[in-house]
Amino acid sequence: MKLLRQLTGVAMACTLLSGSVAAQEMTFFRIGTGGAGGTYFPIGGIIANAISNPPGSRACDKGGNCGVPGLVAMAQSTNASAHNVNAIQAGQMEAGLSGAATLHYAYNGVGKYEGNAKPDLRIIANLYPEDLHLVLPKGKTLSGLSALKGKRVGIAQAGSGTQIAVELIIADHDVNRGNIDEAELGNNQSAERLADGQLDAYFYAAGTPVAAMIQLDNTKGMELYSFTDAEVKQANKSVPYYIPSFIPKGTYAGVNYDVNTVAVSGIFVTNANQDEELIYQITKAMWSKTSRKLLDNGHAKGKVITIETALDGVAGIGVPLHAGAERFYREMGLLD
Repeated sequence: MKLLRQLTGVAMACTLLSGSVAAQEMTFFRIGTGGAGGTYFPIGGIIANAISNPPGSRACDKGGNCGVPGLVAMAQSTNASAHNVNAIQAGQMEAGLSGAATLHYAYNGVGKYEGNAKPDLRIIANLYPEDLHLVLPKGKTLSGLSALKGKRVGIAQAGSGTQIAVELIIADHDVNRGNIDEAELGNNQSAERLADGQLDAYFYAAGTPVAAMIQLDNTKGMELYSFTDAEVKQANKSVPYYIPSFIPKGTYAGVNYDVNTVAVSGIFVTNANQDEELIYQITKAMWSKTSRKLLDNGHAKGKVITIETALDGVAGIGVPLHAGAERFYREMGLLD
């Protein structure tokens, strides 16, 4: 009701504007992100800010934001990838962020999406790599992924892309819900449980550095499990869109060693039924001069979100670009 009152107030205010502003149509654009303690939420907020240009705002060529005229984009906190692809397919949100693996499974109706394909999903852009963190209490070690048996393990929130991948990865080491005490929790809750001694370990995939882990590292302290080369290779085999990666020492102040892991690309996704011209303008706005400033200054991972990498790995996911995004990239010479 509070949100409804706010939106109603905005709409009423706009009707009072005069001249060309009054005639400008307002378009709302909801972007599904993730939990507040992860990376999707701040990145989604930056993108929403970059592509917005509400009625009455200064035009790009007059020093204003170079967003889409009349567009009001809003980042919404969600349970991340799996929630977002479901909501986008159902028309409950206009766009969202998703890991490449979840996006592939959902679009093609395979894995946990068998018989429940999401054929209307379309890609706007590749964003950045999301590193899989396996977090342990300060001073604790793990001899291998198989050593998770019998432990209290956070496997990310129910239905999330991280959980889908984690269950596939640990299954290769004979670890499953039958021999661990699993906890389906978001990043903030997992960090709190680990700090309180209620978890022995937890998984979370996100762009580094992750806010909840920074807080955990600065208070109780933490360790990150470094995957063996064999574990990285097996994880990549089981979940092809999780590729070898590493978290450099010092990313978190208390973790003074490099961490071998795997990472999945975060993708900006929309619905095929979204207007082609609108998505064209949104894609164009994402790579404007004001957007570049917002990405560079808003979050560490924003710096690696570039037009040069916007199509990296997209062809291999097996999900089409939205027609509007495709038109923009062709004009920019990034597609044949």
